[in-house]
Amino acid sequence: KLGYFLRAGFNWSELVPLRLWGRTLGLQTESSHFLLEGMPFRIFGGSVHYFRVPREYWEDRMLKMKACGLNTLTTYVPWNLHEPARGKFDFSRNLDLEAFLSLAAKIGLWVILRPGPYICSEWDLGGLPSWLLQDPEMQLRTTYKGFTEAVDAYFDHLMPIVVPLQYKKGGPIIAVQVENEYGSYAKDPNYMTYVKMALLSRGIVEMLMTSDNKNGLSFGFVEGGMCLWENQPKMVMEYWTGWFDNWGGPHYVFDADEMVNTVASILKLGASINLYMFHGGTNFGFMSGALESDEYKSDVTSYDYDAVLTEAGDYTSKFFKLRQLFSMIIGQPLPLPPMIESKASYGAILLHQYISLWDVIPSLLQPVKSEFPINMENLHLNDSSGQSYGYVLYETVIFGGGHLHSRDHIRDRAQVFVNTMYVGELDYNTVELSLPEGQGFRQLRLLVENRGRVNYGLALNEQRKGLIGDIFLNKTPLRNFKIYSLEMKPGFMKSLRHVAGWSAVPDYFVGPAFFRGRLWIEHQPQDTFLKLQGWEKGVVFVNSRNLGRYWKIGPQETLYLPAPWLWKGSNEIIIFEERTAGRIIQSVDIPYLGRTQYVD
Repeated sequence: KLGYFLRAGFNWSELVPLRLWGRTLGLQTESSHFLLEGMPFRIFGGSVHYFRVPREYWEDRMLKMKACGLNTLTTYVPWNLHEPARGKFDFSRNLDLEAFLSLAAKIGLWVILRPGPYICSEWDLGGLPSWLLQDPEMQLRTTYKGFTEAVDAYFDHLMPIVVPLQYKKGGPIIAVQVENEYGSYAKDPNYMTYVKMALLSRGIVEMLMTSDNKNGLSFGFVEGGMCLWENQPKMVMEYWTGWFDNWGGPHYVFDADEMVNTVASILKLGASINLYMFHGGTNFGFMSGALESDEYKSDVTSYDYDAVLTEAGDYTSKFFKLRQLFSMIIGQPLPLPPMIESKASYGAILLHQYISLWDVIPSLLQPVKSEFPINMENLHLNDSSGQSYGYVLYETVIFGGGHLHSRDHIRDRAQVFVNTMYVGELDYNTVELSLPEGQGFRQLRLLVENRGRVNYGLALNEQRKGLIGDIFLNKTPLRNFKIYSLEMKPGFMKSLRHVAGWSAVPDYFVGPAFFRGRLWIEHQPQDTFLKLQGWEKGVVFVNSRNLGRYWKIGPQETLYLPAPWLWKGSNEIIIFEERTAGRIIQSVDIPYLGRTQYVD
């Protein structure tokens, strides 16, 4: 039955981007149907985010979409990667949006673009740049002047890339989403109209859409846009194929048969659908977001999502079940799925050298000196755009010991040292520590980690990181800080190579420290996964690229290392470990994302 319904109207062989030349009508709605160039059309979409997938694999993931029976790719656009410092734009290499969208057209996929400015997406601050938070009055996702001026400047750079790639101009973009899930935020009734006009005034001519959950519908709608729950035609903009994971929780999985049955029932209604995610990829570097409902929970590095393809782009049972379903509906042969790329197990990698963070600081870092603590976004760095990610070290001089109290001013987690002696940790749950007594003046050091900014909910304006207020010793606020920024950008990692003081790792050592080793690859590199058994918490860098965070509390136990980031011959691996270091890491050919929990 499923293969028969509406099959007659769905000979889509001519409805692919490179074959449609007379483009005047674009995507339209007619009662319960979409039309594309006047012909009945259904969106069979899937989400793949270019910024979560190595550029060298974009084509592979798109070909797999086509082979699954999908005709439309949806992607977010992350403002915080494209404008990492105010006025400094980057659309190169893995952020080459024009190349990504052009490739989709070449492969025969339409595109629904979701340019934000806010994208949610389990991404730091929902894709908004952290430098917006330098303004103490900032009101994100509203018509507050400081926000709209920044959005306007960003859209002035983004839209000239997007506009020529619209359907009516011969490109693949058939629809553009206005903001994202604003109904669940809804702080400003004029905001959605502002974003809509920001798009239209810069040349967006295709259909506008909004996406919201049921609770947000009455607030997230814009006049002239198609709301993807209320109005005809029916479309599910985000059908979740899986779910994301938080540190300390399980690895969530969705039952494949249950998922495919739900998709089939949606399609039986004649609806369009977008699978979120078709392929999740990876939150490389420090880009994972966080949740704050009852408590703060940061997201893991992997964005596998239990999606249709795995984090490394491999097929799952969901892929083959969906391919069977879509081929029945489309009623014509689908392209053959591309061959699977084999994975490598390179074995044990010895981290044979180390250097303590305390030895690195005087060699590589200049402190910001301040009477008062300063949050990372307001540090005078990076062309006055502040520090976005990573760690900040706060140093001050104390006399004697006593009772240290954070007043909940630590974001998100601080290791506390007196001179170089570890005393304990402060975070959301632990707000006080006893400092041991000692003779004379000593250095109090707080190494504060930004574990990821919340990306969803009403707390976006409060996402400043580092020390966000006074810390008290015996009820007296601490003063006169030296503040060191540890963003661990590629330039810093390269200069780390040449620092004097690297030495052989002793039998027992505790961090914070950098550890160094080499992975030698004889032949063409292949994808692999790094297993960090015996290590506690930190970050892994391969050839100066930040793979992301690891943490022994799990669930994630392996970090994905894509082949294009490896070289034939010698590859440098540096690990920043906060506490307890192992001696080796393992390169394995199978990922381990942790203990699973099925989601109903």
